[in-house]
Amino acid sequence: MKFYSTNNGNLKTGLKEAVLEGLAKDRGLFMPETISRLPQSFFEHIDEMSFQDIAIQISQLIFQDSIEQTEIERMIEKAITFDAPLVNISKKTHILELFHGPSLAFKDFGARFMAQLMAYLIRGNNRNLTILVATSGDTGGAVAQGFYETEGIEVIILYPSGKVSDLQEKQLTTLGKNVTALEIDGTFDDCQAMVKEAFMDAELKQKRNLSSANSINIARLIPQTFYYFRAYQQLSPEEREKATFVVPSGNFGNLTAGLMAYKMGLPVRQFIAATNINDVVPQYLATGVFQPRKSVQTLSNAMDIGNPSNFARMIDLFHKDSNPLDSVVKGYSFNDQQTMAAIRQVFEQTGYIIDPHGAVGWLAFQAYLREEPDACGIILETAHPAKFLETVESAIGQEVSVPVRLETFRNKEKNAIFLPPAYEALKQFLMND
Repeated sequence: MKFYSTNNGNLKTGLKEAVLEGLAKDRGLFMPETISRLPQSFFEHIDEMSFQDIAIQISQLIFQDSIEQTEIERMIEKAITFDAPLVNISKKTHILELFHGPSLAFKDFGARFMAQLMAYLIRGNNRNLTILVATSGDTGGAVAQGFYETEGIEVIILYPSGKVSDLQEKQLTTLGKNVTALEIDGTFDDCQAMVKEAFMDAELKQKRNLSSANSINIARLIPQTFYYFRAYQQLSPEEREKATFVVPSGNFGNLTAGLMAYKMGLPVRQFIAATNINDVVPQYLATGVFQPRKSVQTLSNAMDIGNPSNFARMIDLFHKDSNPLDSVVKGYSFNDQQTMAAIRQVFEQTGYIIDPHGAVGWLAFQAYLREEPDACGIILETAHPAKFLETVESAIGQEVSVPVRLETFRNKEKNAIFLPPAYEALKQFLMND
């Protein structure tokens, strides 16, 4: 399997280089040269498969002959150890719970799979690998947990100061050992720009063997396709014909993974990109004009991104397609006041406690239902509501139970290195560390 750059289709490389480099030399994002369709027999027998079976078959389709089947099976067995259950909250609305992994966020799927894949790809190397990653919330905790104590891999996480929840911050700043947190006095977009600059710095790359675990890395998106098929598997035959995936979106890696699943043959009526007021993609879908801008802080902090990297992949997936992107994806955006009201309304109407990101998704599906009343919605609940205690408890007027895995972080001491939002500060740290 070859991978090409979204900036230049002729710039191609193999799996190892695409995963370990993270970003192409021309600053483009890697995409698989071909996305094959699953055979009809896959869908005919999907009800008989385990989640791991689904993941193995999709991995084999993507990797082709780049990785032996026994290695794929070993990686899936170690990485996909928790489910993505579909919870029905009303007649036409399901919640796909993606928070049953170690950090209680959907990014556990990607982080754990990447840790296994990268450990496989660096076997026999005499240089340690440095994972450099920016986070707007849940990526940091998932990467920290996924790569924690992985031999030969050091993790450095950049996060925007004061713009992640307290529990999210504790998850990425309290592990220590091979995990280092850098608190950046800026926005997520600043963090992401610094990471991208590092990958283009030849001097730094001589010093460190760099890779990324952000969704700019194609290896993050591959395992995120798994749970779209798992969600489809849990629908009734009648619902499968009306499947509408509602994706709370920030850097758009999750939605891009869904679109990759669609290209593999997953039957989907519609994808919905649900954002907060950082709505550059819904604006593009409405106007055809993409205008990145500085992000604005909101209650749904993981979506506070003004220049989403994976937009390039979304465009690339459809640039040769007879169906344009805006025929497959619709976009909606909502503000904090609407988000708070939605958390309360979902709880009062269904008894389900939803987090701020899922609440934005619920609002988007309600808007879509007014246009397509027979749709069956699958809203991706990307993080456990307890990670946003103050917001959720304020909205529903009662305490939220905190899982033991989160509670253990509460009283741990934060350990982070404070840096200005300037690449030179990051480079100096990396060169001298």
